Amino acid sequence: MSEFVQERHREPFPLDRPRELILACPPMKSNVNLSRIVRAAGCCGLRRLICCGHARILPEIARDTGPDLAIELHRTLPPVLKRLKAEGYPLIGLEQTSDSRCIWEFAFPRRCVLVIGHERLGIEEEVLRLLDAVVEIPVYGLPHAHNAATAAAMALYEYCRQYPRG
Repeated sequence: MSEFVQERHREPFPLDRPRELILACPPMKSNVNLSRIVRAAGCCGLRRLICCGHARILPEIARDTGPDLAIELHRTLPPVLKRLKAEGYPLIGLEQTSDSRCIWEFAFPRRCVLVIGHERLGIEEEVLRLLDAVVEIPVYGLPHAHNAATAAAMALYEYCRQYPRG
């Protein structure tokens, strides 16, 4: 019979190359949600996260994301997304829309921007018009959508599943 010994806080899984996914968040209602998103981004090895509005990251929730995750603060999201799109980044929204695709059936481009929606309002109309694709996470009960931070973590995991080595 095997004996399992719990290991805590292993060294990060090595990546063959830096992640090319940028995470973009609108002004969020909750600093707790934003801080949870920052923590998930750090755990997934992201190098760049864009926050908007009066973002305040709570260190007790975001924990030790380390120096590899550059967190940028901007007033609003549309100008930043337009610039990234001009640089050749496909813009992928995480939202429920009439044309959204199930995240399980979506092949993320390795180099892209994942746009998260506001907790209550989702992705604003001006940003939706900029997107190249929209993915949604299936919901099997109520409420009709996942929490923004939970959905962001699930989408980051799916991206990492598709590109496990970076």
